[in-house]
Amino acid sequence: KELNIEGANLWYLVGLITTDGCLSSDGRHINITSKDYEFVRALKDSLGLINKIGVKNKCKVNEAYYLEFSNRNFYEFLLSIGLTPRKSLIQDRVDVPNEMFFDFLRGVIDGDGSIKRWIHPSNKKEQWSLSIFSASSPFIKWLQSNIEDLFRVKGPIHRDIRKRPRVDLFVLKYGKIAAKIILNKCYYKNSLSLERKAKLAKDCLDSYRGWDKSMTVLN
Repeated sequence: KELNIEGANLWYLVGLITTDGCLSSDGRHINITSKDYEFVRALKDSLGLINKIGVKNKCKVNEAYYLEFSNRNFYEFLLSIGLTPRKSLIQDRVDVPNEMFFDFLRGVIDGDGSIKRWIHPSNKKEQWSLSIFSASSPFIKWLQSNIEDLFRVKGPIHRDIRKRPRVDLFVLKYGKIAAKIILNKCYYKNSLSLERKAKLAKDCLDSYRGWDKSMTVLN
């Protein structure tokens, strides 16, 4: 069986699976989970799958939808570029071509990213930030390094024990100007993405810029 997906959509899917996906230990099944039903349905259509969309924790606060499909060739491809079963704590670098990293990163942001807006308490200006979460220190450090090389922006990594007290959760965070640079390259017109995140990305890009320079943006 072959998946009719390639190029930008393929590497977006890789990014999404790296964060919000799961490789079964049977060597062929891939699972993608999201709280957004319409997003899962769009993924299903883009992959050309006939699989039914399943429901986890039905009628509960943490209800979510999942798409599971079997494809040994695609599974082996994911293994070959660095993904593994039970990857949450041990995921390392992923072998992504530089020209496809923007699409891969959009998948990562849609999976485990957060785009937030707030009003600064002192100057009352609109502020934005982009955060990416991971339980794997090697992966978040690799992501930080690649973003710095390809986007020429810097962002710190810190631990967040509030969401998962028993597990170290690492957060890679970018301020407003750096976030604009990243989101502008990742969320381009007609790119496959989570609609909610794409709207936040557009709102951030349309927001008042403020400072023209930032220590987080490299020459």
